[in-house]
Amino acid sequence: MKAGIVGLPNVGKSTLFNCLSNAKAQSANFPFCTIEPNIGVVNVPDLRLEKLEELVNPEKVVPATVEIVDIAGLVKGASKGEGLGNKFLGNIRETDAIIHVLRCFDNDNIIHVDNSVDPVRDKETIDVELQIKDLESIQKRLEKVKKAARTGDKNAQKELDVLTKVVNGLEGFNSVRSIDLREDDREEFIKPLQLLTDKPILYVCNVDESSAAKGNTYVDAVREAVKNENAEVIVLAVATEADIIELEEYEERQMFLEDLGLEEPGASVLIRAAYKLLNLQTYFTAGVKEVRAWTINIGDTAPQAAGVIHTDFEKGFIRAEVIKYDDFVHYGSEVKVREAGKLGIEGKEYIVQDGDMMNFRFNV
Repeated sequence: MKAGIVGLPNVGKSTLFNCLSNAKAQSANFPFCTIEPNIGVVNVPDLRLEKLEELVNPEKVVPATVEIVDIAGLVKGASKGEGLGNKFLGNIRETDAIIHVLRCFDNDNIIHVDNSVDPVRDKETIDVELQIKDLESIQKRLEKVKKAARTGDKNAQKELDVLTKVVNGLEGFNSVRSIDLREDDREEFIKPLQLLTDKPILYVCNVDESSAAKGNTYVDAVREAVKNENAEVIVLAVATEADIIELEEYEERQMFLEDLGLEEPGASVLIRAAYKLLNLQTYFTAGVKEVRAWTINIGDTAPQAAGVIHTDFEKGFIRAEVIKYDDFVHYGSEVKVREAGKLGIEGKEYIVQDGDMMNFRFNV
């Protein structure tokens, strides 16, 4: 599961990527600085891991991770191959969610590809290119479905109705994610098409340092423009975040954040939001050898969660021993949790909750 960072050229995508990962993407003041997509595996900040480390004192701690991809900047005409259009659109198709960076600051020294700052216009530029590509994808599918519908195939007629509704929405400059569809229709007919504008999206408003805590009028305009998209908006002073990361001492970084009116780096907020955007959650295993955060999909069952550790765990699943994180912290150890009768024994149907601490019993 990976999220792709997209945006117009020169809006701060690569600088943001540098903030999020240890990989150093090239960052420069000209368009198309990023040619090949850079991929970073980013640790997900989680204060619960720190608390578990304190209580268990393990030999090592392994956090959850999420893949972030820095994708080349897009320009008008990308859907027709302009700029790096075809490569850009192909890279987006391979991601599971989109982090869309919008420039929300004024600075005459940093070139804007359209020579003026207007984040809503920038958003619409990319939206239109992705919508055009989605229309092409659906038109190909429509031809096949229409032929099947003419034969009296009821399921084909149903799919035709859904696709026609989506085409009408796209032609009205609406992204697929904002078109009102029944969830089962979306799952059956739309999800398999991997449409670009159906991917979940997070908007990152890249602001200057003075707007880091509260945003600005550009951010207000973005919030208004995306209010019907079921999308989250995050405010981030990307250049400032880059400066914070360069500070080696934790105390220095905290002082810097306090001066900005922030409790934690915006990059940490963004990583957690991307994790959630990908429909991911965490469960923990804890022992003297290792405390580890494991990544699963929201809604996964206990056997599916066990399978993340090893496929044999899922195949031979017998039961899961589950401790709620808050109970573990309250009682201080697994032994005391057991003594208090707070350890749950769960079977194959159990839906894992975020923060569950789990041991699996299996037999292969």
